[in-house]
Amino acid sequence: MSDSKRRGTRLVADKRYGAPKPKPKPKAGAKTRRKPARRTPVKTRRGGVIGLVSALVRWVLRLVMKVTITVSAVIAMLLAGGVFYYWATLPDVGDLLDGRARGSVTMMDRDGAVFAWRGDQFGGAIHANTVSPHLKNAVIATEDKRFYRHFGVSPRGVASAIRINLREGRGPLSGHGGSTITQQTAKLLCMGQPFDPNLWESEAAYERECRDGSLWRKIREATYAIAMETKYTKDEVLTVYLNRAFLGAGARGFEAASQRYFGKSAAEVNPAEAAMLAGLLVAPSRYAPTNDIDRSRRRAETVLRLMEEQGYLSNVERQLAVANPAELSQAAERRAGGYFADWVMSEGPEFFTGNTTEDVIIKTTLDQRLQKAAEDALTYVFENKVRAGSKAQAAVIVMSSDGAVRAMVGGRQTKVSGAFNRATQALRQTGSAFKPFVYATALELGYSANDTVVDEPMCMDIPGSGQWCPKNYTNDYKGAVTLTDALKDSLNIPAVKISESVGRDLVQRVARDFGIENSLADTPAMALGASESTLIEMVGAYAGILNGGSSVTPYGLIELRLQGEETPVMDTVGGMGERVINEGAARELTYMMSRVVSDGTGARARLDGREAAGKTGTTQAARDAWFIGFTADYVAGVWMGYDDNTPLTGVTGGGLPAEIWRETMVRVHEGLPARALPMQRPAPKPAPAPEPQPEQRRPVTPEAVVESVLEQVLRDLFGRGN
Repeated sequence: MSDSKRRGTRLVADKRYGAPKPKPKPKAGAKTRRKPARRTPVKTRRGGVIGLVSALVRWVLRLVMKVTITVSAVIAMLLAGGVFYYWATLPDVGDLLDGRARGSVTMMDRDGAVFAWRGDQFGGAIHANTVSPHLKNAVIATEDKRFYRHFGVSPRGVASAIRINLREGRGPLSGHGGSTITQQTAKLLCMGQPFDPNLWESEAAYERECRDGSLWRKIREATYAIAMETKYTKDEVLTVYLNRAFLGAGARGFEAASQRYFGKSAAEVNPAEAAMLAGLLVAPSRYAPTNDIDRSRRRAETVLRLMEEQGYLSNVERQLAVANPAELSQAAERRAGGYFADWVMSEGPEFFTGNTTEDVIIKTTLDQRLQKAAEDALTYVFENKVRAGSKAQAAVIVMSSDGAVRAMVGGRQTKVSGAFNRATQALRQTGSAFKPFVYATALELGYSANDTVVDEPMCMDIPGSGQWCPKNYTNDYKGAVTLTDALKDSLNIPAVKISESVGRDLVQRVARDFGIENSLADTPAMALGASESTLIEMVGAYAGILNGGSSVTPYGLIELRLQGEETPVMDTVGGMGERVINEGAARELTYMMSRVVSDGTGARARLDGREAAGKTGTTQAARDAWFIGFTADYVAGVWMGYDDNTPLTGVTGGGLPAEIWRETMVRVHEGLPARALPMQRPAPKPAPAPEPQPEQRRPVTPEAVVESVLEQVLRDLFGRGN
């Protein structure tokens, strides 16, 4: 077969696409351009050092990327595991609101008004939806303006904090932390680890560890915060924060702080009060309004500005709040009885006061009007009658005759807590303020205020000490004086003579029975106040004289009960005790002491239109000066001196202490009717019978002789008459 038969008609392809068009022939004389052939690019490798470095960089980048991805995956897994672990351990929100390791003590005065708090105060659980919206907004504006938008950690906030720290010359994690409210709550919860006395030596050590700012600690806090965000709602997290935050003066949570500073619930605070409370979060002790109200108000103005910037307040509302700043409640303003409250805490049972795990309510004997009177009197005298810059201290106590302490000032700084209390803790020599117990012993043994003793030079041989020759303050001698005048003029020699004559041991017994519990010097100088005592002991002993001769135990606690309970756990501890001297002796001693004030060494304590009795006391070299006295209503005592025993200059018990006493008692008795002292003037001694006088004889005269004879004749004639 020939090939021509196989080349028949074309296949369908030609019909589908059509016959190819013939290429046009080039025109004669036209130059033809040949299309350059396509070149295949050839990969070239850089050689030498540059190529080696380039390859090394690419390898390192690939390695870093792989490591980063691997590490990120591991971190993500660890973070997820940590979040899950914390999430599983988180309790119900209600169990997190009150996490105090100890309870609180709330003190009320004699009228039932709250005046002091101790311990960790928790005013009661509050919720973010029930507190004042101004308070909620103030906290968010101040602490975490993106609170409702982050997941527990704010990367933007952390970056901003690091930038600020570096700009201020600190380390990136020192200073500002960029913590969200959730992270701060995690810190307050110590990431779920409660206080255990077996692990930490104190609560302070526990809290220091909870506030640790190390990098590892911050990572754990962030993990815990994310777990909280996954377990609780935003408002539940905020609720825990509002209940756990420390806000100064022992207040835990905003309810306690609001009650303490403003005397109202956190649901009732206005913008100015809310701003002041929120301002405490940055530094509770520094900005506490009870420490410096002006500083606290300046901080509140900053918070109000933040609230306006973030739309929580209008400009008019902010200006109104600034123009009407928050005012402290009356109790917070006074901060009354700081020394008194500390004393009550120290006198009460430790398990109900210092180490209580319960919330305790104590009703006390404090009278806030009298407390203010004592504080104002002390301030007035030091501002007007003591040289500027003097470091001298003073203490004042006002007491009822049954031992109930009504006011107590333990030093010139009156608004303090936890300070050294010179009214109860300072042991000082009493000087002549001790002499009433010498005369009380004598009167109990039958002496009279009108009995006499000779004030004259004397010396005594003291075993082991040699000769002792007491002298009067005035360095002169009065001769024979009554016991009243000896006490009135505070003569030393009569006091020693009487003490030694009645028996030093009996004087010691009477003083101890009246409440002088500290050791009494067993020497003749005891009569002159060589022994030490506290102001509260001395005032309590004088109260025994006022009440008719019965001992008293000073007390401040009337009733102690647990919060929410009606039945008291404890009742009054203290009050009147057994009789020490008979009532007649006490009344006569009161008369003798009234003469001290009316025209003796205590004349500067005299009260216009009101009877008063008392005794001055000045120790050797004037290291201590005392005045203790009473009216029919109250007993008060004043001590003055230096903490380091530096001698006072120109001060005796009849000077500044007597003036402080007078200023105190004038204020204490405002509005009270004058009452006579329960005193008994001594019966006057019967005048001695006149000595028989010799019969006066008339001169013998003739007329007298005739008269005598005539009288005799007449008697003989008529007899003698009957």
